[in-house]
Amino acid sequence: MTPLLPVAMIHVYWFVLPLVVAISLVYAASRHESWPRIWGHALRLCSWILGVLVLTTAILLLINTQV
Repeated sequence: MTPLLPVAMIHVYWFVLPLVVAISLVYAASRHESWPRIWGHALRLCSWILGVLVLTTAILLLINTQV
């Protein structure tokens, strides 16, 4: 039986979002004890990480297209 989506068709960038969410939750949970503070900190950290990744990707694509 073949899988629905072969591993070769999965792009590596799809693994970034769950990884960033997991890292944000673990880091926030190591800093706070109450769930509302954990969720708030994790959301802010997740947005910071994704923002930096998007900005870096945009800059690298801009540099790459100028060459």
